Amino acid sequence: MNHLINNRKPISVFHYFEEISAIPRGSFNERAIADYLVAFAVARGLEYSRDSLNNVLIKAPASPDRVGEAPILLQGHTDMVCEKNGEVEHDFLTDPLELYLDGDFLRARGTTLGADDGIAVAIMLALLDGEIQSHPAYECLFTTAEEVGLNGAHAFDYSQITARRMLNLDSEELGVVTAGCAGGVRTDLTLAYHPVAFAGETIRVSVAGLMGGHSGENINSGRANANRLMGRLLAELIAQTDARICTIGGGSKDNAIPRECSAVLAVPDFSAAQDLLTNAAVRLADELSAEDRGFCVTAEDCEPETVMLTAEDTHRAVAVLTCSQIGVLEMSKQITGLVEYSRNLGVVRQEEGKLTFVFSSRSSMENQLDAAERELDLLAEMTGCTTRHHSRYPGWSYAPVSALRDAYCKIYRDVTGKDATVNVIHAGLECGIIHSHLPDMDMISIGPTMHDIHSPNEALDLNATETFFEVLDRLISVL
Repeated sequence: MNHLINNRKPISVFHYFEEISAIPRGSFNERAIADYLVAFAVARGLEYSRDSLNNVLIKAPASPDRVGEAPILLQGHTDMVCEKNGEVEHDFLTDPLELYLDGDFLRARGTTLGADDGIAVAIMLALLDGEIQSHPAYECLFTTAEEVGLNGAHAFDYSQITARRMLNLDSEELGVVTAGCAGGVRTDLTLAYHPVAFAGETIRVSVAGLMGGHSGENINSGRANANRLMGRLLAELIAQTDARICTIGGGSKDNAIPRECSAVLAVPDFSAAQDLLTNAAVRLADELSAEDRGFCVTAEDCEPETVMLTAEDTHRAVAVLTCSQIGVLEMSKQITGLVEYSRNLGVVRQEEGKLTFVFSSRSSMENQLDAAERELDLLAEMTGCTTRHHSRYPGWSYAPVSALRDAYCKIYRDVTGKDATVNVIHAGLECGIIHSHLPDMDMISIGPTMHDIHSPNEALDLNATETFFEVLDRLISVL
């Protein structure tokens, strides 16, 4: 293939990233990327295994000068969050990403880039292909469905791992060493409604133009949630007129702050409803941060639906949208500035006779995750919904002593002249699951700088990627 990037080092990393960007690899659609990894291993005579979830483990022997040294595990996930701008025509099941250069940044046109965590895949492929000549034995673990519950990491057979030092390559800021993370749980609240015959006039309401972002790392940024804003608009509307929901949908991933939400409503008077919604939108705009300056609400005429929700079911749905606790719920008492407990209402979807509201709750404390489940159970009881808690994963506690962390920090300073920052994050990493299976594993999470992951604004910093690999090269040379 013709490569876009040909003037960066190591060139193999960028070439592999471009190659995998041509392979659709949204969550639960990782078969093709697993095929690619297996073919890569077979072509080089490397030991590999592949399981039913398309997790792939590839092992490479140590270089001749490092035989007998302890192996090292490198790990990242193959799936990506598939988000696109509303006007973009892109099928994430079949279409390659359309990459382009924006100065020193790599982006995808109108879609997520998948650098989270495609850059880890590219780096591991480059290492397995001999980019660093002197190295201990590699065990490279490519996991799946990370973005939808860390499913691949949950299911992997860790008896295959012999290494007790691990570099997770799923962090997004050069110079930051992650040494702990939050756990989490997904919850689906489902409202079974009984539709009635449509009556009145029709109006389509759309919330768009919000910044969005990662529901863990950006939850304390003040970015607005489109599903919540839709709830605010509908609450004001039903307080003043007999509006009914016909259809509603917002967001596509529970771990992304939703940027868009739309609803078709039955209203007694179109013009009156349009005026109410327009005025409410102006007031909402005054509450939003500068990052959400693109916020807009449209209220337009549309074709009538055949059915609508009852007034009672409409009120129940609006109650879930507006009364659920979302955003930052508690800050850490031990680590200044760290979010300890949060919740995101990432998805509202409608199926025949059902509205489902998908929440993602996060905390590094298991008892808070228990509390999150109970809180949503109570909300469901009050609003006539049912709950399903799923995809729960453990947090990863900070280790006071880590030889691997110390080595990385020293080398980072040697290369850049700056001190690395060691932190604990309010996002889920597969490190928590891996550590629960291999508790004696010394691990850190590192990576180059990316911006606006999980959104169509996602960008990979190419200069940071070059520096990151230089640090990684030196680290592997001394491990």
